[in-house]
Amino acid sequence: MTAPELDPAAIEAALIPYVAPALSHGGVVLAVSGGPDSTALMRAASRAGPTVPLHVVTVDHRLRTASVTEAGTVAAMARHLGLRHDILPWTGAKPANGLQAAARAVRYALLGRYAEDVGAQWVLTGHTRDDQAETVLMRLLAGSGPAGLAGMRTERALVGGVRLGRPFLGLPKAGLVAYCAAQGLVPIQDPTNLSPRFARARLRRLLPDLAEEGLTDARLCRLAARCARDDDALGQAAAAAYAAARRAADDPILIRLDGPTLAAVPDAILIRVVARALGEAACPGAAAPRLEKIEALVLTALRPALDTRTPLRRTLGGCLVSLTRGRGLTLAPAPARTGRAPRGDGLAAGARDLLGKGDGAAYIGPECPD
Repeated sequence: MTAPELDPAAIEAALIPYVAPALSHGGVVLAVSGGPDSTALMRAASRAGPTVPLHVVTVDHRLRTASVTEAGTVAAMARHLGLRHDILPWTGAKPANGLQAAARAVRYALLGRYAEDVGAQWVLTGHTRDDQAETVLMRLLAGSGPAGLAGMRTERALVGGVRLGRPFLGLPKAGLVAYCAAQGLVPIQDPTNLSPRFARARLRRLLPDLAEEGLTDARLCRLAARCARDDDALGQAAAAAYAAARRAADDPILIRLDGPTLAAVPDAILIRVVARALGEAACPGAAAPRLEKIEALVLTALRPALDTRTPLRRTLGGCLVSLTRGRGLTLAPAPARTGRAPRGDGLAAGARDLLGKGDGAAYIGPECPD
């Protein structure tokens, strides 16, 4: 879709489902960095919900010296539109690796707490169809399953009763750029969006060539929609299987699952059941295991053990996973390491970098925020 085909009314109409119900609540939080997407979000929201309390928030990651000035520019644009604006700084040390992933996590945490403080039920971002295509491509390279290839969801839980919404996820970025120009708004251009330091920027440069071969953003987004449907269906089936297999445990820190019930479910469901159990049993702060680690545990160890009723003992993601004839499958926080080299399967969670570039690998379960 080219920019002239995108009716400005369609951009503003995309905000109505979010701003209309907010009249009876604490309004809506708009995450605005000053780029064309979020600038269009701010302007369209002000037109779609002129009587709704709109809270414009800029997260200053403190990663560039220009970020303070940019946040001030957003504040000036918000004031011009008659909107409240606040700046949320990311203070403290920054990680040497996985910087973008850490910044995303902090950003959503700050936005979620801010929304709770003002009583808003929605935090809206300006993510577009282009962003979705990039996300799906990154996760494809990471070897993700349906959960990752589903990309970003239009809506998801953020924190407590606050939800994250992406009203522009089906719209092309070019249309939002044209909308800003028509409204007389001059967005900020973030140089990190072009920096080869980051995987997303590197892949963004490849997308035009991939589109020439037929892998367009529309097809990538269609793949995301199909994977989202499959992921939802698998998630529901796994939840039902988990509930059917769950048994009372002697120790409250144990997760106990019935072995014969697990043996009867397909591999795709068993992987998700184990992932859910690992999430409940892991030690606080333990990293979520990568999908390939869970697959290795289930397909090469647990499934054969279930079929042959053979005892099993493994560690993964901070958990001790044990299968016995009498107690079924149990999961509990793994005991602290003594400093000796680990023995056995080597299934403890490893490095999380994608191709050594500092971005996340493939995971199963809730989407990685973008």
